[in-house]
Formats: sequence, C-alpha cells, structure tokens
Amino acid sequence: GFALGEHPTAPSRYVTWACYDDKDGQRQYEWGHYGNDRTAMEQDFTDRVQDYQCIYNVGIRQTEAPGLYKYYSTQRPVDIGTFPKPPYNKPDEIFNYDQRIPVENGLFLAWGYLTYTRPLTEKQASDYELRPAPDNPDRPRPIAEQMKNAAKLAEADRGSEAPAPQRRQPDRGDR
Repeated sequence: GFALGEHPTAPSRYVTWACYDDKDGQRQYEWGHYGNDRTAMEQDFTDRVQDYQCIYNVGIRQTEAPGLYKYYSTQRPVDIGTFPKPPYNKPDEIFNYDQRIPVENGLFLAWGYLTYTRPLTEKQASDYELRPAPDNPDRPRPIAEQMKNAAKLAEADRGSEAPAPQRRQPDRGDR
C-alpha cells in the first residue's frame, strides 16, 4: 500500500511511502518521496496509488488499526454537533473528505468518518446518522463468510476423528 505522512518540524514536511507488512506482520515503509508542498505531495500520493493499481490490476482496501470502530457520516461533513461524544469514548480520529465519495468498495457514499475505541450504541449512531463500517469488530460477519468458516471447521473436525467402527452385517446368503 501507500501512506502520506506529515512531520511539521522535519526539513521536508510531507512524505509518501510505499509500505507493506513483512513476514512477522510488522509494517515496513520504503521508497519515500519527500516535499514541503502539501498539494504536490497529495498529487504524488494519488499518482503512486493509481500507477500501482494499473500495473498490478488491484483495488483499494482501507484498513484501520485493530480494535477501532469506524463510523461514516453519510448525510453531512463531520463538524461540531454532528457526532456523539460519550463519556470515556471520545473519537480517536475525525476525517472529512473534500466531497461525498463512495466508500467500502462503493457500498455507499460518505462525507467523512470517525473512529472510536469502543462501539457506539445503535441509538448514538442513529441519532447522528452515522453508519458503522462493515468490518467493525462488533459487526456480525456476512452469512456467506460464516458458512465458509463453519465448513472449514467441520472439515477439520471430520479429519481429526477416527472413522466410526463398522458393524458386522450377516451375509444374506447365511439366512
């Protein structure tokens, strides 16, 4: 994947990196492009992603830090008074897009999103017209995925059991 980073006190304030997870699951960053012009670096980021998509014929998959709960603002940009701030569960991140864009592989349109360390109640999400991301840790998995996992478990169980003993049946000729 790719990342656009900012370090306000660095000699080159912005950087775009190519990144990947190594064999130990650690995120590695390399092939950095550095600069001080945010607009130019955002364009560099977009160009790098598009080039990679064309070369390798892949799509975009957005991921969040493990354990975070993501909620999309589908009706308006995220602003003061447009999201819940429950005690002990303030948003970890608030992000607005420049316009309403397709998210979750085009499943729906959103103006931006918020992430929380704990899930919101259905009422909190509904009151502020927020839509939970399908991959949130508390969301039920799609039935097709559940069935596929159940089939794998059943197959594994079948392979680990000893075959049922065969009962000796009398030969019909013995009667």
